[in-house]
Order: sequence, then C-alpha cells, then structure tokens
Amino acid sequence: MPSGGGVQEAQIQWYPGHMAKSMRKLGERLRIVDVVLEVLDARVPASSANPHLDKLTGKKPRLVILGREDLADPAITREWIAWYEAQGKNVVAVNGKDQQIVRRVEALLDRLTPETGSARAIIVGIPNTGKSSIINGLLRRNAARTEDKAGVTRSLQWFRVRPKLELMDTPGILVPKIASLEAQWQLALTGALPRERFNGEEIVAQFVEWMRVNRPGQSVPDLETFARKRGFVRRGDELDTHNAAGAYLKDYGDAKMGRISFERPPRA
Repeated sequence: MPSGGGVQEAQIQWYPGHMAKSMRKLGERLRIVDVVLEVLDARVPASSANPHLDKLTGKKPRLVILGREDLADPAITREWIAWYEAQGKNVVAVNGKDQQIVRRVEALLDRLTPETGSARAIIVGIPNTGKSSIINGLLRRNAARTEDKAGVTRSLQWFRVRPKLELMDTPGILVPKIASLEAQWQLALTGALPRERFNGEEIVAQFVEWMRVNRPGQSVPDLETFARKRGFVRRGDELDTHNAAGAYLKDYGDAKMGRISFERPPRA
C-alpha cells in the first residue's frame, strides 16, 4: 500500500513482557483445543494477523472473524471475505455488539465442531479486535470484560458456550515484529497498541497524510483544525495538541471520521 509520504514515521516500542509470555504459551494452548477462532481487525486484516498461526494450528478447523466490521469500509470488507473464501477458509465479518451478526459465528462454529462428544475452542487475536464482545454475544450475557482499549484481557479464561463446547479466551497478542512502520501507526490508530506506547499527535499526522494520499475524496481535519474547532486552545492562543490528539483518536474509534479500511487483499 502507498505510504503517507511527507510525515516522518517513528518506531513504536510496544512489545510488553506479558505479551511475550502469552506468545510462548500459545502453542501449548492450541494443542488442547479442537477449533480455532482467529479474530482480525476488518480495517487491517493483514497487519492484525499472526503469521505464526498457520504453523501452530496445523490442520485444526479454523474460523477467521473480521471484527470491528462496523468501522471498516464495507466494500473492502467484502473483498477480504471473497479473498479468504478463495483460499478455502471459513470467514465471517462481525460487529460483536450486534447479536444477529454474532449468530452467524454460532452457525459456523457449529459446523466446525464435532457432532458427537465434547469439544474445546480457542479465540485468539491482537488486542482490541472485539474478541470479548464476540464471546459475550455467544454467551448471550456480559461475562468477558470489554473496553475500547488494548490489553484489557490479561488472563486465560474458559467459558461454556454450549453444553458440550468450551471456549478459551486468551490475552490479545501482537507479533514481536510488526511488518512496517505504516502498519505500526495503523495498529496504534485502530486501538491495538496501548495509548501510552505512542505519540498521539504523530499518529494523527500520519493518518491525515495517508487520507490525503489514499482517500483524497474523503476529507478529514488535520490536528490543528480539529483542536481549534473542539476548543483545545490554551491562554495566549496556544493549542493543546496533546489532549486534542486523544479526542481525535476517540472520534476516529467512534467512526466519526467515516468507515475506513487501510488494507486491501493481495491481488491474484
């Protein structure tokens, strides 16, 4: 994908110790389950995927869930669904807060689990892709904690979603090395990285530049314009860009900038 161009991109130092430990244990956990639910962010499916998962899961049945689909460009999400289906993968796009959509996950999960005996499934994905909302939808109750921030789930949890089906929820895991600087700021913008790990003003600048280059017909405000409009102005007409950036990121996460996808599937 084209990069933003005129904005300098800084390396984000983001890989915490608890995530490294979770990555080491993922292989062990996958050995004791029958089905894998991989939740990706529909806005950045490639960057939110774990490249090690193919090897770790082996031939276990796997369902790819494109989470946060209500924040992604629906036309591009359809392209991703067609691409995954062409690879022979089970895939569904969901907004975890919509019970009707979550039932599509139930139907696919029923197809992938054994008809007789008990089964275990695991749900994996990077932080803040909506895993907990999907679990709550499957359970039809709020059992898994949900927040619009990275790293809320820190411990291993088991949930019984059917009389004969248990689901293991795991902490969100990012790979140690993110493919590109562009992927880093996009993962920061979409909420996969903890807010304290990056400079919000830089992320907003990179987003604005990316939109200018890649979506010229879809206007978004720069940080200065946004700050003035929202009243982030100190005495002496000094802009409070730090707090303005936090509000900007929240507005983006609430889809007030529109439904935007950053990645398209590879061309055949």
